[in-house]
Amino acid sequence: MPEFFPLEIGVVENITPNSVSLTFKIPEDKKEAFRFKPGQYITLKTNINGAEVRRSYSICSAADDPGITVGVKKVADGTFSVYANEELSAGSEIEVHPPEGRFTFDAANDPGNTVVAFAAGSGITPVMSIMKAVLKDTDRDFILVYGNKTLEETMFYKDIMSLKERYGNRLEIQFLYSRTQENDAIFGRIERSTVNYILKNKLDSAGDAVFYLCGPEGMINNVSETLKEKGVASDRIKFELFSSDDSGEAPSDVPEGKTQVKVTVDDEEFTLLMDRKKRVLDAVLDNDIDAPYSCQGGICSSCIARVKKGKAEMVKNQILTDSEVQEGLILTCQSHPLSSELEIDYDDV
Repeated sequence: MPEFFPLEIGVVENITPNSVSLTFKIPEDKKEAFRFKPGQYITLKTNINGAEVRRSYSICSAADDPGITVGVKKVADGTFSVYANEELSAGSEIEVHPPEGRFTFDAANDPGNTVVAFAAGSGITPVMSIMKAVLKDTDRDFILVYGNKTLEETMFYKDIMSLKERYGNRLEIQFLYSRTQENDAIFGRIERSTVNYILKNKLDSAGDAVFYLCGPEGMINNVSETLKEKGVASDRIKFELFSSDDSGEAPSDVPEGKTQVKVTVDDEEFTLLMDRKKRVLDAVLDNDIDAPYSCQGGICSSCIARVKKGKAEMVKNQILTDSEVQEGLILTCQSHPLSSELEIDYDDV
């Protein structure tokens, strides 16, 4: 169901001691398929040690760049991230799914005269693309609040400073470092006090800004709650989760038993029987149903489906809005069935 295309890596660049950027060449006949909105991601697929591995990475390049670039930070014991940092080189080929995602900037429709981004670690990657679009394609100001452990581990530091040199007073940058003291930087992490500082000292009117949050779940929750307490409307706060503390355990109140699931995907219907302790997407894939998915960790939006009958509960949801949940949308990779029958439709989203 998800269509992947083989793309050649044109450039691999070490951007920190533990992260690289991968720039993919886009053939002329694939340029339309790989056209993207700032903030979207691509999914990479390859085989490592005989097993298929899929990972989603946000695009950090500008929309008019000739290739598509993503940043990959090495994670301890990570499979693909270690492979990307240690094995990939220019000329390597990887299967790539075209851009997806709803954490996007739309110059024509997004409100506000100022764009503010709170990013931590590798959460900077989609923000890079959004920041380039705001500065190049609009006359809006951009405020970047970017947290890392050290200056040395700050992804895209040189690129950010080049943008600052080019766009001057339209780009305000506040770095934070949790392990080192640096000039013109705050010591610590992005917390409630950071948000209050930015709102008080960097913004004339928080109500006339739009906010993009990207990083660990705790940071996103703290920043979002603080902004709302200060009167920022929910529809002006966009976020994308870049890590999850999901334990993988089913909710304690899910009863024992089975659920009969009817699945609609690509205008085909399938029926399966699953254990309620299992997640819906896992059961669907185990039955060789070609449903859409990417990360399987609840941090992208590829596996969204609509519940037509029955009830399902999500273990974690950092993507769907309250109204979308009320409409019956679920992340199937995070959902357990709660009823004896469940009908889901991947086409009706």
